[in-house]
Amino acid sequence: MSRFLAAFALALVPALPLSAGDWPQFLGPNRDNSTPEPVAPWEGTLKPVWVKPVGEAHSSPVVAGGVVYAFYQPKDKNADALAAFDAKTGDLKWEKSYDRPEFKPLFGNGPRGTPSVSGGKIFTYGGTGVLASWDAKTGEVDWKVDALKEFGAKNLFFGTSASPLVTGDKVVALVGGKGAGIVALEAKTGKTAWKATDDPASYASPTVINEQIVALTGSHVRGVGLDGKPLWEVPFKDKLNESSTTPLSAGGLIFASSVTAGSITVKVTDNKAAKAWENKALTCYFSTPVVVGDYLYMVNGMASLTNASITLRCVDLKTGKVAWEKKNVGKYHAAILRCGPAGKETLLMLDDNGFLSLFEANPKEFKELARSKVCGTTWAHPALVDGKLYLRDEKELFCFDLSEKK
Repeated sequence: MSRFLAAFALALVPALPLSAGDWPQFLGPNRDNSTPEPVAPWEGTLKPVWVKPVGEAHSSPVVAGGVVYAFYQPKDKNADALAAFDAKTGDLKWEKSYDRPEFKPLFGNGPRGTPSVSGGKIFTYGGTGVLASWDAKTGEVDWKVDALKEFGAKNLFFGTSASPLVTGDKVVALVGGKGAGIVALEAKTGKTAWKATDDPASYASPTVINEQIVALTGSHVRGVGLDGKPLWEVPFKDKLNESSTTPLSAGGLIFASSVTAGSITVKVTDNKAAKAWENKALTCYFSTPVVVGDYLYMVNGMASLTNASITLRCVDLKTGKVAWEKKNVGKYHAAILRCGPAGKETLLMLDDNGFLSLFEANPKEFKELARSKVCGTTWAHPALVDGKLYLRDEKELFCFDLSEKK
């Protein structure tokens, strides 16, 4: 039963950033949990600027052009819905949806994958495998493709969870079909641009590192050219088929992790890849770590239905050794953001019990700077834009002001 717990909330993708003031995709502008925006410690309990009801999902909010987009399942409907809210006021600008077959996975209904915004369009990948393009101004669906049916793939236990990746004029998704493990569609039309590998899908979102698409599939960490040509691979398979974290570029290495296989770093030279180090104790469920200097800050946990608990760790990037750890920071998941310019970073963490905390990027010790209860149970990742933090729980979408008060 432990396998029932791992891949729901991933939703995560690196499209190209729209501007310095946007959070247009999963894990932010650079798909690495980071923003140059500083966050100062706050006092007392944070109060929301606005709160709006939304449908069920583990999908994370994204922000582009002063608009917050939320992807979810409407109440009492078998459909995927996308809604646009004014970032300042929370006013609903539009809500649109398409019908799809009933799907009721464990641990919550609704989509897991986070939208990607690019070129005036919003690209979504729903839990039943539907890839869609929506007009950012009107919400009208330009095209949609049932990727699982189109490429002969089976759905995952918790449903398709990887976020779509926009790179250039292509939308890339993990599908898991034979000869179509990774698929790229033309962003304008939804027509197939290329397909590659026989890898089964995972819950992990692909990203771009060094002008290559890097993906943690159901069987490998691998690099694929922007044209779909397979370049390198390293076998890496989760025993529960629940790989969920987005690969990271870290100190000249590529980092990947899963809930049973632990963590590895891969060195790629001239399209030849080899493991640099491996630590089987660093089991990331579906929280992607962040990099600050020579250290990784990560959340480790286990697939368990009883006594579930996660541990925050600071890990030496060169060796994989743990510098310090803080236990019991949540149950299954906590999202971490690296905030501020180089040399002045702080780390913002939203745990699955709804607590937001700020702590130092300090490899010597854990030092908390601020903490507040901000929402109910959540597995979604927050977005930080112009001092405002956008997050959601199981029922509502929130905006909090984290800008430094004068």
